[in-house]
Amino acid sequence: MASNTNASIVSFGEMLIDFVPDVSGVSLAESAAFIKAPGGAPANVACAISKLGGSSAFIGKFGDDEFGHMLVDILKKNQVNTDGVCFDPHARTALAFVTLKKNGEREFMFYRNPSADMLLKESEINMDLIKKSKIFHYGSISLIAEPCRSAHLAAMKAAKSAGVILSYDPNVRLPLWPSPEAARDGIMSIWKEADFIKVSDDEVAFLTQGDSDKEESVMSLWHEGLKLLVVTDGEKGCRYFTKSFKGKVDGFSVKTVDTTGAGDSFIGSLLCSLAKDPSIVGDEGKLKEALKFANACGAICTTKKGAIPALPTASAARDLIAASK
Repeated sequence: MASNTNASIVSFGEMLIDFVPDVSGVSLAESAAFIKAPGGAPANVACAISKLGGSSAFIGKFGDDEFGHMLVDILKKNQVNTDGVCFDPHARTALAFVTLKKNGEREFMFYRNPSADMLLKESEINMDLIKKSKIFHYGSISLIAEPCRSAHLAAMKAAKSAGVILSYDPNVRLPLWPSPEAARDGIMSIWKEADFIKVSDDEVAFLTQGDSDKEESVMSLWHEGLKLLVVTDGEKGCRYFTKSFKGKVDGFSVKTVDTTGAGDSFIGSLLCSLAKDPSIVGDEGKLKEALKFANACGAICTTKKGAIPALPTASAARDLIAASK
């Protein structure tokens, strides 16, 4: 389908339904009722960008079922360009049951055998949308199974040859991979293609099998083509590494209800800043401002249940920064 409006940031991958217990701190078995919430990191990022006033598109495949159409409607309501969306008449939209533990952290149980997002083919990708964007953002879940893996690699190649910035947030979800080793290998298989990578402290520990607090562990993830590596440290804030400087930016203290989508809110904000001004990766002052704003967006997202409904506006992030001075 031809694109009628270009988006500056294109997000590629999965969108699914999260079923979240209506009460925190219970196991899936103990939960009496579940609330359905839209999920999937790349889709959350696309919504985060548009909520902040940026221009975003989502590329992915849905089941031609009620849940699939509901999710695409949510993208449209959130002003995300859906010219890259397609439906599969033979496969279902993916589902995940998510438990919220007492501290707001999550556990996942997935239903994908195979789900429509895994069946996206290269021929179904709107390459025009990717080539006309400034940033192409993706995760690693789309690398797990064919044909989606080959489609993902082809999309990256098209973006790279068009001079588009490649942004990678691996978003480790171990239950979806055949084994932890397969996850590590799969995630690292495209590592050196990215211009910008965001990882959490837990992901650093998993990928390097080292101590994520130690700089040498983080720096083992650096590669020559990388322009920016960001490690998110939860409520403590984040660390940043570029070719010429490195440092940390403190987080914000808020009452955390649910950490779902916090990392997506963070990266959506940072990608908005990068799309507006790609030179921030070479200007430490500007980069620190962008990261402080991203930290505020991530923090606000943890104060409400769900990912997309909890995504902040730019004014909410500015208010939190002003209140914390």
